Amino acid sequence: MGDLQMGAIETQFANIIWENEPIYSSELAKKSEEKLGWKKTTSYTVLKRLCNKGIFQNIKGTVTSLISKEDFFSIQSEKFIEETFEGSLPAFICAFTSRKKLTRKDAEYLKKLVDDYQED
Repeated sequence: MGDLQMGAIETQFANIIWENEPIYSSELAKKSEEKLGWKKTTSYTVLKRLCNKGIFQNIKGTVTSLISKEDFFSIQSEKFIEETFEGSLPAFICAFTSRKKLTRKDAEYLKKLVDDYQED
């Protein structure tokens, strides 16, 4: 699998694919022009780059994902926590909440997640 990273503009392009797949590459170029102001050549260049990274595939002009949006962002989150917080989820949460407090609803949701995914 290639380099599983995307910049902000690539992510916007990827979202077009994820929201419309399977999508013909010609239709993708049209949607990219409407939403991003891109020319067809730009769409095809970025598509090829994302296909080379192993995120999407273009078979006979039909574009589909090899990695779901949820899986992609899960991989990115894990990588960020690993590289930035030495793999410590608690350290990440402490850093996140040091500047932004959790709502009661968010805190309850996190407690439920911990209970559901806690190892026995």
